Amino acid sequence: MKMIRLAYRLFLFFVVSLTMVSCSENYSRGEKVGTVIEFAQSGLIWDSWDGRLNLTQTGMNTAGEPFTFSLDNDRDDQQPLVDLLYQAQIEGWKIKIKYHKVMGWNWFGNRGRSDYFVDEVTVLDKDFANPLRNVKGGREGHIIDTVYVVIDKSELFKK
Repeated sequence: MKMIRLAYRLFLFFVVSLTMVSCSENYSRGEKVGTVIEFAQSGLIWDSWDGRLNLTQTGMNTAGEPFTFSLDNDRDDQQPLVDLLYQAQIEGWKIKIKYHKVMGWNWFGNRGRSDYFVDEVTVLDKDFANPLRNVKGGREGHIIDTVYVVIDKSELFKK
């Protein structure tokens, strides 16, 4: 019986040690470009700033899942990023977010809801949401109509 307890304790120690060693503060780093579609402070125990970025590709919005990010509660210099992201959401600016992903250091969600934490934000285009705002030639453009295209795949299989 003592051997079983000892083996169990050694196994638990090994699993916990392996888990702690495999955790990484900077699991990955990267950049994402897009427009902020959601940015809010939330939380019951730990308030955190979290948001979602609608990714863009060659000037157009992509149809994929938005990128979810957080501002790290462990950092004290977040207020300029909060102000910039809030303004980017209101104005519809195209921005670039530099981020790092943590693996295993956000178990309780005390740093933010996401494991992707923003390090830097750069504004790429302030007129991205309204490309006709500053048309050359002195005339201001406007959108006349919107066209929606629906593809009916059932027509493809009829013969």
